[in-house]
Parts: sequence; C-alpha cells; structure tokens
Amino acid sequence: MACLCVRVIRQSFSLVALAKVERASPRWLCTSTMQKDGIGSEEKDEKPEQSAADKVLAEKTQLEEQLKDMTDKYKRALADTENLRTRHRGMIEDAKLYGIQGFCKDLLEVADILEKATESVPKEEITSQNPHLKNLYDGLVMTEAQIQKVFTKHGLVKLSPDGQMFDPYEHHALFHAPIEGKAPGTIAVVTKVGYKLHERVLRPAVVGVAKAP
Repeated sequence: MACLCVRVIRQSFSLVALAKVERASPRWLCTSTMQKDGIGSEEKDEKPEQSAADKVLAEKTQLEEQLKDMTDKYKRALADTENLRTRHRGMIEDAKLYGIQGFCKDLLEVADILEKATESVPKEEITSQNPHLKNLYDGLVMTEAQIQKVFTKHGLVKLSPDGQMFDPYEHHALFHAPIEGKAPGTIAVVTKVGYKLHERVLRPAVVGVAKAP
C-alpha cells in the first residue's frame, strides 16, 4: 500500500511538471519566433539603408567628377581668353607703330631726291654773286632737314653706316673689294642710305664692303 501511494505521488508530480512545460513551451516558441522575425526585419531594414547610402556616394562621386571637369574647362577658357587678349594687344601696338610703314616707304624716295639735289649743287657756285642758286640750295637744305625731323618724330631713323662693320640685317652689300685704309669687313662706300622704323629695318643701306687683298 505504501508503494502504491509513492507511485501515485510520483505520477502526479510528473503530470504537474509536464503541464508546466506544455504551458511554457508555446511562450518560448513565440519568443524565439519573434526574435527570429526581429533579426530578419532588421536585416531587411539594413539592406535599403545600405543601398541608399551607396546611391548617395555614387552621386557624390559623379558630381565631384563633373565639378572637376567644369573647373578644368573654365581654367582652359580663361587661359585662351588671356592669350587672345595679349595677341590682340600686341597687334594693336604693332598697328600703332608700323601702320605708317607704307607711307614712310613712299616718302623715302622724296628724301633721296632731296639729298641728291643738294649734293649735286657745286659748293663753289653757292655765293652771294649767284643769289638765285643760293636761295634754291638753302630751300632744298631746309626742306631736307625738315623732312628728316618729321621722320625722327615718327620713329624713322636714317642708316648711314660708313666705316661701320657690315651687318647683313641692316646692310645690303653691293660689292666686296680690297680698299686701302679700310679694315676687312667694314663698310667703305654707302651708295644709298637705309632707314629703320622703331628698330625694324624699313630699307637696308646699300653699301660696298672692304675685303682683304
């Protein structure tokens, strides 16, 4: 009888424990299920956030490249504009300095004629006994001096290189000959004077150059 009572008590305890487990297990299952669902939802939430961040980063990189490209184009445009402005400024300055070049070339022939006219008058004939020739000669000399003054005012300078070393950039050699008393390479004879306009040779001087015998 005592054994039977012990067995009944054990069975009753086991039934009570089983009932407790059955009551608790659905709760545990729900908790674990909720935890799994929460982890999955967090992963699902993280994926859109990561994709949005990647998209923003890609757009930022693209905008930075566009900005760099536009900045480079802007700098190139500024440099081209400055070069064009400098070139135009130089052209304007050249036009101011050398715009009268053609007109000066035409006047050089007039200056040559005046020089030849004054040189052709015999000096012994220029006396008070021959007033007409003297007045004409004085007028030619004054005209030549005035035209040379105008030339100098506008930057036109005469080149008369007698005795100087021959310079192929400023002189045109008509002949080379041994000339006594002249060092080789020097200009012995000037047959036609030259002119420079603001350091630019407008007409080279026509000369004869001495050479070694």
